[in-house]
Amino acid sequence: MGRPLIHRSPIPGLGISAGITITLLSLVVLLPIGALLMKGAFAGPERLWIEVNTPRIWASLWLSFRLSFLAALFNLVFGVALAWVLARYRFPGRRLIDAAVDLPFALPTAVAGIALTALYAPNGAFGALAKDLGFKIAYTPSGIFIALVFVGLPFVVRTVQPVIDEIEREVEEASATLGASRVHTIRRVILPMLSPAALTGFALSLARAVGEYGSVIFIAGNLPMKTEIAPLLIVIKLEEFNYEGATAIGIAMLVISFALLLLINAIQVWSRRRIGYV
Repeated sequence: MGRPLIHRSPIPGLGISAGITITLLSLVVLLPIGALLMKGAFAGPERLWIEVNTPRIWASLWLSFRLSFLAALFNLVFGVALAWVLARYRFPGRRLIDAAVDLPFALPTAVAGIALTALYAPNGAFGALAKDLGFKIAYTPSGIFIALVFVGLPFVVRTVQPVIDEIEREVEEASATLGASRVHTIRRVILPMLSPAALTGFALSLARAVGEYGSVIFIAGNLPMKTEIAPLLIVIKLEEFNYEGATAIGIAMLVISFALLLLINAIQVWSRRRIGYV
């Protein structure tokens, strides 16, 4: 006999829990996406292509996805390192740093954008220092990158940290007693166990960065073809009552995001199978 389609739990309530889950998923995710696709279907592929196939929109899409990917990649490396320090070591101020990681979750994005702009503007604390060194941070792609790193870092840390807590220290000690170096232990023992969670955090950070608006518009400068992000163009199209243009940009972002997340999920499944988790 083949594998059952549904694996039932000893705890009752499958029908109720499945109904609630599907209903909420439909209301929060499927219906908005379906409405966007239906609006695009009414406009037609040719009209959508005409709306999206402009240098300004392609530049904004390239800027948004390029910086989002780079920010998520930075968060992947730095977030894993930060999660390891918070989980493995005890030092003064650890709890304060651990609480500060969640700050982007609680802080309104507009407040974060204003704060980052105040810090990195040419007359700000860090911006003035950068100006003295001969470069500019705010109102450039570098400022957008910093904002995306700020909002995406907690996703990696909070995804990886519980996995690190579950890794027994005896595993590292056994590797060391067998003669493995620290680099070899990290590469062959630790990272394979962390990679599924790290890829999940990377995907969450990337998804958050792609659609980020509030913390970016203040520090971006919003110069067309230079620092104008795709979510801002959607807002501009809506303010101009150009709903077809906003729909075209939204569908383009949806398609690109879906392709990236599908690739990340495929790599995650391969990683889990490689270490025997599934």
